[in-house]
Amino acid sequence: MKKVFAFVAMMGLLTFGVNQTINAQETEAAAVEEVAQDSASVSEADETVQAAPAQVEEAEAKQGLHKTIKIKFIEGSAGFMALVAIAMIFGLALCIERIIFLSLSEINSKKLLEDIQTALENGDVEGAKTICRNTRGPVASICYQGMMRIDEGLDVVERSVVSYGSVQASNLEKNLSWITLFIAMSPSLGFLGTVIGMVQAFDDIQKAGDISPNVVAGGMKVALITTIFGIIVALILQVFYNYILSKVEALNTDMEDSSVSLLDIIMKYNLKFKK
Repeated sequence: MKKVFAFVAMMGLLTFGVNQTINAQETEAAAVEEVAQDSASVSEADETVQAAPAQVEEAEAKQGLHKTIKIKFIEGSAGFMALVAIAMIFGLALCIERIIFLSLSEINSKKLLEDIQTALENGDVEGAKTICRNTRGPVASICYQGMMRIDEGLDVVERSVVSYGSVQASNLEKNLSWITLFIAMSPSLGFLGTVIGMVQAFDDIQKAGDISPNVVAGGMKVALITTIFGIIVALILQVFYNYILSKVEALNTDMEDSSVSLLDIIMKYNLKFKK
């Protein structure tokens, strides 16, 4: 009986020992796995830290051009940057107004002259006047002035067309002098900011008694930013100004050609109906 108890006790001890060994192995394996996971986490953290500058740079790149411009605008001395911005706003407003006006002044002058010629061939002077009156633009206005004096002779019509053409050409060039003023003012304000920034930099040097880069960086930064913005504004306004000039030249050419064609049409009308 004792042998049986001894055997059962031995088996129990063996079983307990095996279980403890298995548990110990499992615990050791779990610890190793946890350490491995911690190492992986540390590695990932290191990679994240290493990738952080790249992500920051990417985020900064995705901020957009307008945010960068806003930051540089704030950094470049609010007084002079505000003056440059005001010059740009007024200049762009005048450019947009001229572009809209000139675009509305453009018409199909060939069709207008064909309609006038058709009406005059039928002897319908009032119909020709109505066509001119109901058509917008300087070409139609010049033709209307000529039609108003069609009974006073070709010389009178010619003088009237030439005189009124000069008036219309002046209307087309209205406000262009103001645009050139803002084109000239923008870089001038930028250069003025540059000079003041340089003076500020030398004042900082005098106060600090040192010529280190940190001392002069602020004034130099203001100087360069104001110059850059002034030149950019001048370039933008110059592009619009040249585009406006091209439209004005095209309309002036159209008015001259239409005036000559109108005189020919009136001459044919006089030969046909006033013999």
